[in-house]
Amino acid sequence: MSDETNAPATPAAAPEGTPMFQIQRMYLKDLSLEQPNSPGIFTEQSQSQVDINLTLGFEAVSEGIYEVTVTATVNTHVGDRTMFLIEAKQAGVFEIRNVPAQQLDGLLGIVCPQMIYPYVRAIVSDVCSRACFPPVILAEVNFQALYEAQKAQQAQQAAAAPQTLN
Repeated sequence: MSDETNAPATPAAAPEGTPMFQIQRMYLKDLSLEQPNSPGIFTEQSQSQVDINLTLGFEAVSEGIYEVTVTATVNTHVGDRTMFLIEAKQAGVFEIRNVPAQQLDGLLGIVCPQMIYPYVRAIVSDVCSRACFPPVILAEVNFQALYEAQKAQQAQQAAAAPQTLN
């Protein structure tokens, strides 16, 4: 008989300086629904127009801890009358340590939003249904392409900015 126990092995602590990426929490940060023309709008027979706006944001909460947000704004209207307006802001708190600045920017602008976005899609669809409107299904988003386009636009603006001599 041996003195060994069958206790589960605990993972060894990561060596100092090892890159770390970890989800701490995902949560619904803000949600609003407006139906300014209800109940009259329910009798409208005209085709509705749907405008969707998606915004991303992030901020450092503390050393190595970042909050990333994805906000979807859905404005559905018939003519100039609003049927409904939904704004859903889903957030995630991520621990990111020992990552070079260029990679950190990509994690915050691509990887984190990709993880958060499915939650926003589900929330928007669910709120539409609960408000007695047909669900709005947000399209898939290529966050890599958005990130690269944003970086190209920033580089173009920097190149076009007047240079000053000191």
